[in-house]
Amino acid sequence: MSTPFYVSPQQAMADRAEYARKGIARGRSVVVLQYTDGVVFVAENPSRALHKVSEMYDRIAFAAVGKYNEFENLRIAGVRYADLRGYTYDRADVTARGLANVYAQTLGSIFSSAAEKPYEVELIVAEVGNAPEDDQIYRLPHDGSIVDEHGSVAVGGNADQISSYLDQRHRDGMTLGEALKLAVESLSRDNNGGERTLAAEQLEVATLDRTRPQQRKFKRILGRQLSRLLEEDGAASGSAKDSEGAADESSDSADSEGTSGSEGGSAAP
Repeated sequence: MSTPFYVSPQQAMADRAEYARKGIARGRSVVVLQYTDGVVFVAENPSRALHKVSEMYDRIAFAAVGKYNEFENLRIAGVRYADLRGYTYDRADVTARGLANVYAQTLGSIFSSAAEKPYEVELIVAEVGNAPEDDQIYRLPHDGSIVDEHGSVAVGGNADQISSYLDQRHRDGMTLGEALKLAVESLSRDNNGGERTLAAEQLEVATLDRTRPQQRKFKRILGRQLSRLLEEDGAASGSAKDSEGAADESSDSADSEGTSGSEGGSAAP
């Protein structure tokens, strides 16, 4: 009788983690940023039928990368959990922390089970609060661990490079236009350090806006509104550059006038 092939638990877990990471790396990235009035989600997603960003409950939204059928099953389960808890207790009892804990248990059980393959997904669950310091963002990798994020977070194939770019440039108090521009710039960078051009049709954008009078704070930014935000931001940047150039020209002319006055022997008033 042949001896059964033995694989150490450490090696088995490492192999499962590598398998899941490779699957996630094939997906286009998603970026989540805090701004003055809430949280903005920006995903590179040309499809209008398969969403990477979705509403979960009144103040909670969900973003994911990886295999669509797997994270869609998780999204539906999360919506059912939130609806049942809100109906049974109170709507205020549905929180991003509670939802993240449920996802962590599910992903952790699947990852550690030898009976099925690990899910090739990485999730973000975010909740907007009454003030920026009350916002909550949780990232959940394939193994079910929970990472409490602040300011900005990226998941997907190029997440490390994008996260580094965001950490250097994101700041508190950004407007929606500034946060959107930064997110698009980070998604436009490739592994070789070059930059691509992402049009509005290639983006999926949504916000959790704390200033909305409705109880539901989730809103998708589509079509003309998204194009206008991107164009306005670009126009504002161009205007700022033009004004800086005009200021430089005026200062140069002022310097030349001062020089000619000093050469003539007259003092400036």
